[in-house]
Amino acid sequence: MKNLTQLLALTVGLAFAASLQSAAANPVKLDYQKPAQEIIDIVDAAPSPGAGLSPDGRLLVVTGYPALPEISDLAAPEYKLAGRRINPANNSISQARYINKLSLIDVNNGNETAIKGLPKNLKVIGLSWAPDSSAFAFLQMNDDAVNLWHVDVAKQKAKRWSKEKINAVWGSQIEWSHDSKGVYVLTVPGNRGEEPKRNPVPTGPVITESRGRSAPARTYQDLLQGKYDEALFDYYFTSQVMHISTRGKATELNIPAVIDDISLSPNDDYLLVTTLQAPYSYAVPHYRFARTTDVWNTKGRTIYQVVDQPLADDMPIAFDAVVTGRRDISWRNDADATLVWAQATDGGDPANEAEIRDQVFQLAAPFTGEPQKLVDLSKRYARLLAADAQHALVWERWWADRDEKLWLVDTTGANEPRLVWERSWEDRYNNPGTPQTITRDGRQLLYLADGAMLLTGDGASDEGDRPFIDRYYLSDGRTERLWRSAAPYYEEPVDLIDPAALTFLTRREAVDEPADFYIRDLKQDKLTALTDTSHPMPHTLGISRELIHYEREDGLAMSAKLFLPAGYDKEKDGPLPTIVWAYPREYKSSSAAAQVSGSPYEFNRISYWTPQFLATQGYAVMDAATMPIVGEGAQRPNDSFLEQLVMNGKAVIKAGVDRGVTDPERVALGGHSYGAFMTANILAHSDLFAAGVARSGAYNRSLTPFGFQREERTVWDDAELYVRMSPFFHANKINEPLLMIHGMNDNNSGTFPMQSERLYQAVKGLGGTSRLVMLPLESHGYRARESVLHMLWETTNWLDEFVKNKPASE
Repeated sequence: MKNLTQLLALTVGLAFAASLQSAAANPVKLDYQKPAQEIIDIVDAAPSPGAGLSPDGRLLVVTGYPALPEISDLAAPEYKLAGRRINPANNSISQARYINKLSLIDVNNGNETAIKGLPKNLKVIGLSWAPDSSAFAFLQMNDDAVNLWHVDVAKQKAKRWSKEKINAVWGSQIEWSHDSKGVYVLTVPGNRGEEPKRNPVPTGPVITESRGRSAPARTYQDLLQGKYDEALFDYYFTSQVMHISTRGKATELNIPAVIDDISLSPNDDYLLVTTLQAPYSYAVPHYRFARTTDVWNTKGRTIYQVVDQPLADDMPIAFDAVVTGRRDISWRNDADATLVWAQATDGGDPANEAEIRDQVFQLAAPFTGEPQKLVDLSKRYARLLAADAQHALVWERWWADRDEKLWLVDTTGANEPRLVWERSWEDRYNNPGTPQTITRDGRQLLYLADGAMLLTGDGASDEGDRPFIDRYYLSDGRTERLWRSAAPYYEEPVDLIDPAALTFLTRREAVDEPADFYIRDLKQDKLTALTDTSHPMPHTLGISRELIHYEREDGLAMSAKLFLPAGYDKEKDGPLPTIVWAYPREYKSSSAAAQVSGSPYEFNRISYWTPQFLATQGYAVMDAATMPIVGEGAQRPNDSFLEQLVMNGKAVIKAGVDRGVTDPERVALGGHSYGAFMTANILAHSDLFAAGVARSGAYNRSLTPFGFQREERTVWDDAELYVRMSPFFHANKINEPLLMIHGMNDNNSGTFPMQSERLYQAVKGLGGTSRLVMLPLESHGYRARESVLHMLWETTNWLDEFVKNKPASE
């Protein structure tokens, strides 16, 4: 194996040679193309509606969404600043997915009511109920501004709430006061002036410096590039905290600053405000910038500083690494105004040996006393949920061993913390569920009655997911099963409506029935429909779906969703060309890797994002084929990554062949992101598949030297691992046709467009068969209708040429 210096020299040399080839290449000139009409109809099918239950459980706001936007929508102005993409024309997030339909349903009788006075071109990017359920607020996105609107549910009438322009670059932040008399929002400062102008004449070089201080960082996108970017970041991310009363009176609090979060205390007396601080970094995104978190009173005056956190550019790359100061700061939800936070005792570095990793503290208003320690944790603090002063749940997690602990904590300190459960969080079969909450006086609290809480969960099992509702007794850990989803339906709890009456809002669907919202009354064993959604793509009704199970050669259980064309008869039609679509996942145990996910009773909505749509074109589709990479004990999953990938590929092909539906000579493999990385690797290290489709992948791991995916070792720790796992260094062995598709504005860590460009040039230069499709204006996922339709056209044509029309085996 070459040493690291030789490896990096080779990388640079190949990249340089590839860039010269790229400049000389003649691109194929082609406008956006469209696939067959039955595929277009899948793309244009109405998205599933959403819903939000009012705090009192009496009303349901139903939300509708538009189909895919046009490419012209993606051409709107966009700035890429410190890991965020924003639309400078209206101070919102770029390419936001919005709601275009709103209606109200009375939960008691199911009557649906239209809302009067809504904007004509409705584009809602955030919606929030008032604690007393009398109204809800939403943010309306226009071309030049985002505005706050108010809906009076008694009058079923909407109106613009304020003339203030909302600063929505962080997304939707609507903080209702708990008395429902107003909201706190972030607005565009009224006196901010004109956008900074770029000086065409440089005033000096861009300089960064390191002097012996370790500052590892994974490969980030959209970072600040210089002083002009800093000026733009300050200009667009500076906000004014504003209180807007129900009567529309707007009151400014404090002065404008780069504020990224606000949170109101349960008694409405204080605001918790986090402000980013300069100087900014060109090496890490905004969430690792220096910041202060302060408590303000409702006049905007700072009365207590919780933390002054310096720039976090020197954290270890391990997934359990954290900053050393106070973090995860929040209000205790059951108290009037009590802060809760965690603080590392191991320097924030999981490599340091420590029995106690984190400590959780609380501090009550007026914040003048000493913080009180709530609990010592051997892992990292995850969250706190309280019912009352004597009953608060605290979760802790550790990524390295996938362990989770849940503690019952008495916040008065009268009783020692008690372990509720300890489990592996990747063990889905034994997941006890998520505790349910209720809203009381505007506060979201853990529901606890007679020492028991209600839990809901996916109910994963060998037969697929079967969601459940349990009663869990904290005194002895006893569980009482109250309800479980039963065939032929897949039904999942969405929200707790009335804990005393045991009524839940659920979403239920079946193979040929799209999801609708229901009221599930457990005491009366009664189910009442609230919505009635028609089938969005009836032309796909004949396509079959089956959850199949199989094993790889080492005995590990695996599964996939098998889709077959409408009217297919394997006895008459014989084996089909097949596409396998997968995404590798790492596990610490074979038992967890073997667990089944999904349900055979979910609505059979044929997807265009995965290759399910190819069932309309005569293909068998193995979608969501499990691709486990297991590292038992001290072994790490990636130590045998390639060997396990090839075993997985053999297993899924054999499963299709054994069922008589797959022609082993006509099988393609595909995936998105890490699935693209998988595809290129299997093509390079086996001859199992006839062709590949790789979308938005990363193929040269030396370009992500400080770790990738779930790998924590750096290229300097194990250069051989990085070379072995990089299909770029094995491009000479990719002897099957490979279609690569990539968004030209990919913003995902490590999957910058150059990754696909370089692998394409390597395959091309070595005489292989490949096609590279770069989609303008698209990021890691593709949003525009034109882009998606063209992606499907490319995929279908490629597979028809190299898989479907390849001569069938005997």
